Amino acid sequence: MALKYLLTCALLMAIGGARAQSAQDSVRTAVNQLFTAMKNADSAQLVAAFDDSAVLQTIVVDSAGKVSARSYPVTQFASAISRLPKGAADEQIHIETLKIDGPLAAVWASYHFYYNGTLLHCGVDSFQLVRVNGVWKILYIVDTRKKGACE
Repeated sequence: MALKYLLTCALLMAIGGARAQSAQDSVRTAVNQLFTAMKNADSAQLVAAFDDSAVLQTIVVDSAGKVSARSYPVTQFASAISRLPKGAADEQIHIETLKIDGPLAAVWASYHFYYNGTLLHCGVDSFQLVRVNGVWKILYIVDTRKKGACE
């Protein structure tokens, strides 16, 4: 009887742990969908990774050192990616932080961006995601870009 109880408790704990892990895994999958679409030059898959109200921004520093944020529509980004040869755009990320609170997720990831196998720049991607109808969608991305300072 005690062994059966212990096995049942262990099973329930494993199932509970799998649920917690699956929420993080589903956020990782949503983020990785973007980079798979980029690598495949697949604009439809890229657009599908985003919420309809998504915002894309990059932090830029001009020659005078002035910092600003430049915004891009998802459709413009998808169109640019679709014109690339398949396999040309390869952004490799390392997720450092992933937090979830109900339908909101935040991801902080360092990255290296390669074009045709050559490192172009690196930086950090900061994502905000929203779970809509049970599916994680990217709501916001802002990134930094550094050239020549990549390890």
